[in-house]
Amino acid sequence: MQRRKFLIVGPTLVAMGASVHAQGDSGAKRSEVREKAMLALQDFYKADPKLKDAVAKAPGYAVFTTYGLSFGLGGAAGKGVAHDKKTSKDTYMSVAQASVGLQLGASDTRYLFIFETSQALASFIDKGWDATAGASAGAGAGGSAANVGAGAGNITGGRMFALTKAGLQAGAAVSGLKAWKDKDLN
Repeated sequence: MQRRKFLIVGPTLVAMGASVHAQGDSGAKRSEVREKAMLALQDFYKADPKLKDAVAKAPGYAVFTTYGLSFGLGGAAGKGVAHDKKTSKDTYMSVAQASVGLQLGASDTRYLFIFETSQALASFIDKGWDATAGASAGAGAGGSAANVGAGAGNITGGRMFALTKAGLQAGAAVSGLKAWKDKDLN
């Protein structure tokens, strides 16, 4: 009986302690996510200066940093910020990617979403975003405008760009990418 109590109460106390620590740490985490997102945005501007004008004219944008590994199966995860220019509000979000195919490597990838309408931005924030069955092929390290262009695509109500900052990714894969509100940081 005592052992069962310990098995139930022990993990509960650990979870509660982690929750209290996370609440005190959420301000620092938001600052870290925002700083990384703004650095990623600057990386996009360096790789393709036209993006700075596109972001300036848009009603909103979202920018993410992800880190991942692949060896046949791949995965990446990260965090980012969706910014509404009209309200100047930042919404903190998470992003994850899964892939399968002939692939090998590690990546440090940035994603930039530029929205054409406030409604598209609001939908992205409120409903999240899900892109499945995207196919990609390539090899090399990133950081150039060519890589930004190669990672560009249309989304409902805007455009998405991908930039591999560091690492080497080789192969061909089918992947999916999903973004959603980060409940712990908002």
